[in-house]
Amino acid sequence: MVASAQRAPLHWIDVGGRKIETDSEGYLLDRRQWSEDFARALAQKEGLVLTPQHWTVIRFLRDYESEHGVQAQVRVMIPHFTELWGPERGSNHALHDLFPRGGPQKQGNRLAGLLRTKGEH
Repeated sequence: MVASAQRAPLHWIDVGGRKIETDSEGYLLDRRQWSEDFARALAQKEGLVLTPQHWTVIRFLRDYESEHGVQAQVRVMIPHFTELWGPERGSNHALHDLFPRGGPQKQGNRLAGLLRTKGEH
């Protein structure tokens, strides 16, 4: 049997010289390849500088999905972050300002290495 040539990924993020394959919007194809370096590289590609506040949301998203088996919806995030940061910084508007390319549920999930949300195209 002849080994077939490995195909080059169509969409990828360079993480320390490694090509990590994504879909056309930057969602990981293999979630096991997520790392903080992946999140930093994707954020840079998306023009976002990750602050400690971003990392708090990213870790929350990863932990929530791991604990509950589903992705956190914004209506779950708002009370959590309002309690953590206060009503202004934890608001829907503030969370969307933090993640300007689709809000915390889209851009946040991409950076957290989670899958597209249902109904997203």
